[in-house]
Amino acid sequence: MVDVTSLRRALLAATVLLSPLAATHPAHATATPAAGPGCVSSVPYTSGQGGYDTYRIPATVVTGHGTVLAFAEGRHDGAGDTGDIDVVVRRSTDGGCTWGPLTVVAAGRGDTRGNPAPVVDPRTGTIVLLTCSNSGSVTEAQIMRGEVTPEQGRRVFVQHSTDDGRHFSPPRDITEQVKRRGWRWYATGPGHAVALTRGPHAGRLVVPANHSATPPTGSSDTGREPRYYGGHALYSDDGGRTWHLGFVDETYDGVTNANESSATQLPDGRLYFSARDEKGTAPGNRLDAYSRDGAATLTHPYTIQPSLNAVPVVQGSVLQLHGPRTPLLFSAPSVPTARRSMALWSSTDAGHTFTEPHTLSDHPAGYSDLTQLDHDRIGILYETGTTGPYETVEFRRVRVP
Repeated sequence: MVDVTSLRRALLAATVLLSPLAATHPAHATATPAAGPGCVSSVPYTSGQGGYDTYRIPATVVTGHGTVLAFAEGRHDGAGDTGDIDVVVRRSTDGGCTWGPLTVVAAGRGDTRGNPAPVVDPRTGTIVLLTCSNSGSVTEAQIMRGEVTPEQGRRVFVQHSTDDGRHFSPPRDITEQVKRRGWRWYATGPGHAVALTRGPHAGRLVVPANHSATPPTGSSDTGREPRYYGGHALYSDDGGRTWHLGFVDETYDGVTNANESSATQLPDGRLYFSARDEKGTAPGNRLDAYSRDGAATLTHPYTIQPSLNAVPVVQGSVLQLHGPRTPLLFSAPSVPTARRSMALWSSTDAGHTFTEPHTLSDHPAGYSDLTQLDHDRIGILYETGTTGPYETVEFRRVRVP
């Protein structure tokens, strides 16, 4: 059983770091050198290595065989969101201490592929991966202003792996199933998606996502304004073969602007959604919402989560731990005005309130994703560095007694 006091001791203990692992990342690289028993951290991605200028946008899952998969965007041209970007993965068979060779899962070939949202189908063990793509010559601002063709704009893809993440099927376009006409921007996750394990929709795969809408007729807005961001979800009841659009947040009032989203299933079967508030006028930068029907609808619109006011405008991850009376965890940087000091928060009341943050490091930090390694440990894959947040993608192991 995990209580809050024990979790605090575990998280505080995790601030004692081992030296980062040396890492090599070419396609034919050997595994990262062993970190030794009981490792605390490893570094699957180091910017400037393996043919990429920068690695960003981490996502992680543990397969049915216990393999840890660490996904990221491999950005060829620089740290920016536009250009020649691949989705890549590395595998670990020892709980995230050492890593096998880098594999390209979805190649940009001059275009932008990213926003990995992986999930393991518990019925089959298949890894299902959702990603998005756009032309490498256009920007998010241009897409939001409606200045690009449908072919250049955001599209949504699904891939499958039936061999424990060693190989993935080619990306299959599902845009027409999950993107409304009039939507401009579109992003899955980023971070792990959710496989429902209880309730009437058990087996459903749910992917939290966000979009931007077209301004109403007669408006002088361009569509680039943050007020046109909204959250939504997509889901599949057949292992990722067909997809459906679930709830859609379309308030577009500028008070709360739901952007990059994460989700987890609570012990009572509800889904908990946490979203980045992109420059909304409401105080605070985190939003949350619940669904009782497997992401088809929300019980109420996204609202500000005041106990996460220490979080800056950034993506974050949520994870409900397995087991009786275990907490809900949230990860993100913990400095309101900067991407710095990766931390964990916990909630014992299904996300209504969260504890004070427990800092894992005071270094610069950005995006993150959480996974449960076993009954005793969680893993967090996150962007960090010494002078900036995008120098490495680190995997930290945190013991939960």
